[in-house]
Amino acid sequence: MWDAIFSIPPGQFLTFLIGGLIVNFAPGQDMVFATACGIQGGPRVGAAAGFGAGVGVLWHVTLAALGLSALVAAHPGALSAIKYAGAAYLLYIAWKSWRAGALPQGRGVPSLRRAFLRGVLSNMLNPKPILFFLAFLPQFVNPEAGPVWRQVVLLGLIFAFNGTWTTMLYGWLAGHAGHALGARMAVVNKVAAVLFAGLAARLILTE
Repeated sequence: MWDAIFSIPPGQFLTFLIGGLIVNFAPGQDMVFATACGIQGGPRVGAAAGFGAGVGVLWHVTLAALGLSALVAAHPGALSAIKYAGAAYLLYIAWKSWRAGALPQGRGVPSLRRAFLRGVLSNMLNPKPILFFLAFLPQFVNPEAGPVWRQVVLLGLIFAFNGTWTTMLYGWLAGHAGHALGARMAVVNKVAAVLFAGLAARLILTE
């Protein structure tokens, strides 16, 4: 399976890592929940919520692997169409991030177990991650390097790993910094919007 990673040009793989980290650090539903849990229950509870959200991502990785594999098998030219659809979706995320303000008022949970379980369920029941995976991962898939599903799974696991530790970090920091972290989310959102727009432009301009 690692052959799929080695088949990706180093520059393109670096773009995947950087783009994934931009998404992971940008405020979203998982981050909001982990931060709220950290503010309410402390660093350990916030980290548990982030870990649960990371586990929930594995569900979306599985769906993306199955969906993309079937799509490419039925329509070999589908990756080109997905490329432009993915760019449009990233621009939509950029617009939403630019308009977002500080951390919205959300209710966390004070216990480790409940924070973890709610983190898993909230991610699994959120349709946005699967849309993102369908837009983002195909840009780094090489059909000539082997089965598409294996490449998507491996890239998805790397993305999920980075997403897990970044969301846990948000929750842990919120447990220490409290509401001060949430108040600075407006600035983070603006930066994320610019980076999302840059990713979209790269997808459109890169052959």
